[in-house]
Amino acid sequence: MANEFLYGRNAVVESLRAGRRRHRSVRLLDSARQDERIEEIIGRAGQQGIPVTRVPRDELDSYAPRGNQGVVLETSAYPYATPLDAAPVGEEIILALDELEDPRNAGALMRSAEAAGVAGVIFPERRSVEVTPAVVNASAGAVEHLRVWKETNLARWLARAGELGYWVIGLDGGEDSQNLFDADLPLPAVLVIGSEGRGLRRLTRERCEMLLRIPMYGSIASLNAAAAGSIALYHLREYGA
Repeated sequence: MANEFLYGRNAVVESLRAGRRRHRSVRLLDSARQDERIEEIIGRAGQQGIPVTRVPRDELDSYAPRGNQGVVLETSAYPYATPLDAAPVGEEIILALDELEDPRNAGALMRSAEAAGVAGVIFPERRSVEVTPAVVNASAGAVEHLRVWKETNLARWLARAGELGYWVIGLDGGEDSQNLFDADLPLPAVLVIGSEGRGLRRLTRERCEMLLRIPMYGSIASLNAAAAGSIALYHLREYGA
């Protein structure tokens, strides 16, 4: 499997901290200013026997976008987890992404998911974002610590999750959805976030035992998936029972 090039100081640091990939090398911009992040990258690379080289801007930019913050980590592909088949443990929260395709939205949402302590993130194999270097960067490296897996049929998996004891909760702006802040939130739960434009697909929506909406008080009609999902995750974490 081809190597990947992670970029951005936070993304590289978290991947080195997580230790879940097979790291090949670190390339630093030859004029990069030494700061705490760079020092940590060099230190962790040294501890793990990963070579560090200083390279000019043109060479560094050939491996990653110009917003790479002067550091690129050559490493193995993202280590997806196997599908979750075990019974729920305690008050776990799982995040499901229903054909979310924008890497910035997905990365930002995974950053919130990791901070909120979710048990894992699931998304369908087709018409969905992958954990690419862009997603790792957008998550500030948080996805390197997450358990992420893919399913061929998300709706079928949600039905199975319900049989295992999870409440399947969809975030949806429809009139039949409950106000997030008024609802009694059960745990353990799978929180399902739809795509940026279409929202939840019909079959996915039908698998949800509860639909929640975030009330809008200003002039805009909705939040993007990352913002809405982050609000819902933290509310579920704080007030779910």
